[in-house]
Amino acid sequence: MTHTPVRDRLVDLRRELHRYPEPAWREFYTTCRLAEEVEGIGVDRLHLGRAAMDPTERLAVPSSADIAAWRDRAREDGAREDLLDALDDCTGALAVLDRGEGPTVALRVDIDGLLRDESTDETHRPAAEGFRSRRDGAMHACGHDAHATIGLGVLEAVAESDFSGTFKVFFQPAEEKAGGGRPMAKSEHVADVDYLFAVHVGLDHPTGEVVAGIVEPLAVSNLGVTFRGESSHAGLAPNEGRNAMQALGTAIQNVYAIPRHADGATRVNVGRVEGGTASNVTAERIEAEAEVRGETTALMEYMKTEFERAVRAAADAHRCDAEVTVEGQAPRADSDPALAALVGEAARSHSAVDRVVDDAPFGASEDGTYLMRAVQERGGLATYAIVGTDHPTGHHTATFDIDESTLPTAVEVLTDAILTAAARDPLGRAGGGSASTGGADST
Repeated sequence: MTHTPVRDRLVDLRRELHRYPEPAWREFYTTCRLAEEVEGIGVDRLHLGRAAMDPTERLAVPSSADIAAWRDRAREDGAREDLLDALDDCTGALAVLDRGEGPTVALRVDIDGLLRDESTDETHRPAAEGFRSRRDGAMHACGHDAHATIGLGVLEAVAESDFSGTFKVFFQPAEEKAGGGRPMAKSEHVADVDYLFAVHVGLDHPTGEVVAGIVEPLAVSNLGVTFRGESSHAGLAPNEGRNAMQALGTAIQNVYAIPRHADGATRVNVGRVEGGTASNVTAERIEAEAEVRGETTALMEYMKTEFERAVRAAADAHRCDAEVTVEGQAPRADSDPALAALVGEAARSHSAVDRVVDDAPFGASEDGTYLMRAVQERGGLATYAIVGTDHPTGHHTATFDIDESTLPTAVEVLTDAILTAAARDPLGRAGGGSASTGGADST
């Protein structure tokens, strides 16, 4: 059972992070606070920003001006200058414990918030109890504040245990844009990982329930679309223009009409459009944000190919140019039953857990799958667990919140599973060798 002071510290830290949500690749305050906590725990290595990943593999990176503005805001909110200097223009962190002979075990948690306002309603607990977001237009509406806190709690617990081997915690930025998983997965830091754990809270699983390993996450590609035409007077000479708005309208109809695939589930959505100048001007530039998903990585790629074909055909029909860019992406990766079983074993022995689900479909998408696949393809095992928490409204809503009693439960279950993985070394090795039969699908 977690002692009250430990539980209180977890709650206090989660609430602090909740007050300062930051969107993808702008998590400067968050990363600095995490780094301070890691320093207090004491680790052998702490990699910050670009040093924690392969920065050339980043996706969905905002403009340098936007990054600088959020960096300045973090400074104003009290982020340490030396840590900001170490981060430069890139967020995220990797903490490493070296504890002698044994396998390399890792935990991945995400840290970014969402660009949306948080409720001010008095029935919303963060507003009522004074830890509502202090950043207008941003909030932690998916539980990543809890994930980061759990990561620190597990790091501290492992550091104080008899763990033998190497333990890493990836504090990953930019999950909400599917932009931070790939650069961390492509770095040298994943190359020696034998066992990878990842975690999410909630997802409609209540307090007291733990899913040992998710399966069937949808592969996703977030796409940016730009149509370029030529403006004209919409009343005097509409024929002289090349109407980007018409191209967009045709494209929207066409992408929703992409044939669904016989091999599995596929999805497409156009979620945001912006452009044009006035009602009497033929639109010369339109931008849109869209996504495609698939039950497998191959099905996602099918949808992406068909999406690009439909967009370019619509542009050609209206004498416009079109550009499609990948803004974020995540493959499918399924949890390995052998590693998920360790989470289930730990959860079943925990007094606060009353139901354990061995595996459950994820249904959505997650770029932690990049790290899972990187480990599985090198012969290791990975699992993505869900620690249930009561949340009054759905993820990404203005009134999303969590049951904070689940924080110590998550820390203890994951710590026990990690220590068991290191002690048993299910693959019978310390540092790689045999091939995994993990569930990553082929691209």
